[in-house]
Amino acid sequence: MKLFITGISTDVGKTVSSAIVVEALEADYWKPIQAGDLENSDSHKVKSHVSNSKSQFFPNSYALNTPASPHLAAEIDGITINLSEIKEPKTDNHLVIEGAGGIFVPLNEKNTIIDLIQSDYKVIIVSRHYLGSINHTLLTIEAIRNRGFEVAGIIFSGSENKSTESLILNKTGINCIGRIDEEPYFDQNVIREYADLFKDNLLGL
Repeated sequence: MKLFITGISTDVGKTVSSAIVVEALEADYWKPIQAGDLENSDSHKVKSHVSNSKSQFFPNSYALNTPASPHLAAEIDGITINLSEIKEPKTDNHLVIEGAGGIFVPLNEKNTIIDLIQSDYKVIIVSRHYLGSINHTLLTIEAIRNRGFEVAGIIFSGSENKSTESLILNKTGINCIGRIDEEPYFDQNVIREYADLFKDNLLGL
């Protein structure tokens, strides 16, 4: 499987979710575009949280220096992001692809994160509860479906909100892969516990 993990906004739990999915499936990991925090990037974080020995971690197609929207970070670095330069790594393993921010985060004057999604990707949305998150979640799902892609599953992040979660699931018919609680910290043991909880749902996608 090729699993594309996106979020309804920034800082909603995509990287922790990616680590859990990578660990559950012993999958490979690739973040095409990293903007800022190059010494402690999302790839570094996922790798540090994964304990299996099978997963491979592929380099970013673009590693930008400024923690900003990719189009701006690229402009500051004096380059333009070109989709033709973003080449999916070859692997015989499952591949987890992590986006950056939400699906309409701009990459250049024309393209956004949603343009990275390919027809053979299974899209997983990470939704975190906050005022407005229902709207952002439904808009994200609608936009992905309007492009002709299906959302394979959703991961909820943060404290449980049964009303919000049931409304989103009932309205969209999307499978819930699991929910990540507000944990005091995440390490390999915590990630492995969630991986065990999520594994069957992931294998059923």
